[in-house]
Parts: sequence; structure tokens; C-alpha cells
Amino acid sequence: MSKDTNELLGHADEADGIEEYDNPLPDWWVGLFWITIIWAFGYTIHYHVIADRSFENALAREMAAAEARWPAEAAAAAAAAAAETFTVTPELVSAGEALYATQCIACHGAELEGLIGPSFVDDEWIHGGTVADIMRIIREGVPEKGMIPWEQILSAQQINEVAAFVIQRHMDATGRTIEEMRGADGAM
Repeated sequence: MSKDTNELLGHADEADGIEEYDNPLPDWWVGLFWITIIWAFGYTIHYHVIADRSFENALAREMAAAEARWPAEAAAAAAAAAAETFTVTPELVSAGEALYATQCIACHGAELEGLIGPSFVDDEWIHGGTVADIMRIIREGVPEKGMIPWEQILSAQQINEVAAFVIQRHMDATGRTIEEMRGADGAM
């Protein structure tokens, strides 16, 4: 490569008289160009091979940290145990009636007959009619149907109270027992 500058390439007759000079790029520019290429190869090898950093590994680490911080299985097991030992007492029912009147009546009606939301006094349960299903639906809601998750608004005790009220009123209307409500067949 020569360092001659101001050498014309001789394209004037092809380009309406515009002359083109064949000047070499500055050495610092060529040096930076080669350094960026070498850096790219080195960084790629370091990132994906040596340090083993990748989006998949970062996601796996975040998911493991989230699972350690918020164990879903433990919460599910606790919810299942709570549903298994759940009992309907007159105290829970009366406290649940007060909560139902303030929080649930607009969608499910004063007599639990269903307005926007479904009825609780018949044998048709859209999302399951067992004690565990009822408690889960109150806790997690049904966002696609417009029911918000109540676990962020009501305490666990208040959720139990509302569930006791709904279950008691359902049992009164249909004649089902608490044992039938605990069973796997929620759509009796």
C-alpha cells in the first residue's frame, strides 16, 4: 500500500467531469477498525464460552431466585391443607356475610343468585365447586371473567370467612354436605 496522495483515478469522463482521488485511509482509522474486529471476536468467545453468560442462563438464575423467594409449591400445599381442614362455623359464616355484603354483593347478588358473576345457590359451578376450588377462586380470582384476585385485598382469615358464608348458603340451598363439598366432584 503506497502513501501517495492526490492521485487521480481517471474516471472524469465517466462521471460528468467529477474527479476521484485515491487517498488511503488514515492509519489510526485502520487501526481502530482492526481493533474493533479483534475485540468483537474476543468478547464473543469470553461472553458465550469462558464466562458462560447468556440470556438463557440469566433467566434460569432469575427463575431459581424467584422460586427460592416465593415458593409456589409451598403456597399451593398450604392452600390445599387449609381447604382440607376448613370447617364452617357460625362465627365464620356471620363474619363472611358482612364481608360478602360489602365486597361481593354487586356481582353475585344479595341472595347469591348471580348478577354479573355466577350463582352460588345452584349445582352449576363454572370453575369447580369443591371447598378448595371456592377458596382458590376467591384468592386468585378469575381475571378473564372480570373477578379480581382478592388475596391482595382480603386477609387469609377474611377469605375463609367469605368462603364459609358462600359454602353454607350453597349447602342450605342444595342440600349438599361439607363432605360432598370437599370431594373431587365439584359439579354435582
